[in-house]
Amino acid sequence: MDTKKQYTLGKEERLKSRKQIDLLFKQGASFNAGVLKVFHQLHEEERAEPLQFGVGAGTRYFKRAVHRNRIKRLVREAWRLQKETLKEQLLNNGKRVDVFFIFTGRELPDHELIGEKTKMALLTLQDIYR
Repeated sequence: MDTKKQYTLGKEERLKSRKQIDLLFKQGASFNAGVLKVFHQLHEEERAEPLQFGVGAGTRYFKRAVHRNRIKRLVREAWRLQKETLKEQLLNNGKRVDVFFIFTGRELPDHELIGEKTKMALLTLQDIYR
């Protein structure tokens, strides 16, 4: 038997509901992790997935959709590879959390920068939801 861990970001793990996202921006807390602004909120509704995630990049500094999509792809990839410890912690504590990252940098980032800032954000979230 192969016991490799699968790092996925499935449909049920994505934060897509406009209503849920608006509520997160209005009532949730936020902090900055370098070039990422992180919105987070403890979710009361019972659901199977302990962690739902969304990402955005503004049009202010990135007029071309190609660049915004690249940023979002990089952030989603970094999240997918690093979220496991936070997810396990939330499962053990019986908590449900919504998280949304907004890229606030002015230049196109590289993979290393996004990975580093995502790790910083995840460590902060782990401290908050102990």
